[in-house]
Amino acid sequence: MIVVKTGNIAKRPIKIVLGKFQDSDCAMVINDTTYTSEVISPNGKTWFFHDHGGLVHWIENKKFKDDAIIWVMSKDTKRWIDGYKAWYSRTDITPMFYGFGAYENKKDDYITYKQMRLFMLRGETMANPSVKKQLLQRKVK
Repeated sequence: MIVVKTGNIAKRPIKIVLGKFQDSDCAMVINDTTYTSEVISPNGKTWFFHDHGGLVHWIENKKFKDDAIIWVMSKDTKRWIDGYKAWYSRTDITPMFYGFGAYENKKDDYITYKQMRLFMLRGETMANPSVKKQLLQRKVK
């Protein structure tokens, strides 16, 4: 299983081979790239995630967090995009149920990376039953 790759000096996304890569936060095998993300440190080490919320959880205590490159797979354009510039939904059905889908094109209820990070760190995700209820009720209206 691949958890981290070294030598990514170009700091570009690495092709994830399904069933061969492991999420660096929760250790689950990555079997779908819909919600994948990658973190690249200044020295070229690259870590892999199958849920954007897990990326936020994992990177929070890393010394290089402010200098990291973040790539996320966009649901609408199906390509790697800058995770800091992506727009995030809050109600997608993601592998860890956090609900954050990454999109290249903005819609009214999408949020920024900074907002997504804050919601994740505060536990205001679809994995929280009371937050999930509020988000889904708002979506139905």
